[in-house]
Amino acid sequence: MNEDMLKEIIGQKEQIYKGAILDVQKWTVTLANGNEAPREIVLHRGASAVVPVDRDGNVYLVRQYRTPFDKIMLEIPAGKLDYWGEDRFECAKRELREETGFSAGKWTHLMDMATTPGFCSELISLYLAEELTMGETDFDDDEFLDLVKMPFAEAVAMIKRGEITDGKTALAILMAEKHLSSEEK
Repeated sequence: MNEDMLKEIIGQKEQIYKGAILDVQKWTVTLANGNEAPREIVLHRGASAVVPVDRDGNVYLVRQYRTPFDKIMLEIPAGKLDYWGEDRFECAKRELREETGFSAGKWTHLMDMATTPGFCSELISLYLAEELTMGETDFDDDEFLDLVKMPFAEAVAMIKRGEITDGKTALAILMAEKHLSSEEK
């Protein structure tokens, strides 16, 4: 199918909500057939997330309470960009240090993932961090985390069993698994 038959032309944009970490707008788009349709769009400046793997093959995850799901979830260290246009790699390094205390001597950009492209502009850059050196954590004032060390293979198994349900974590760990196994060959 011709791409023009899929593309929507963005018209009017109306600000619905302006928040500290996201904005909500109502957009009017023109469809390929000429009809107009509304789109509710969440504008998010983005984030970076890190799979920290030590020399012994352990991965470090964080346990934290997630209000929308009313439960504690196991995730890779991650955080939002502090401002529009912040360098994503610098954000990843900062979040690794803040949430785990680690710095890394080797970094691999795994990919950028669109979290929920049907209504949200959030893009999360996923990184693999290796050659870890321990330092001090520096949690944000509203951040309460529990650092969990486990064999990398156990984290992969937890994803396959449906025990880790966070999308960025599952994708990043599986991407890191592929990258690490290709390095071993």
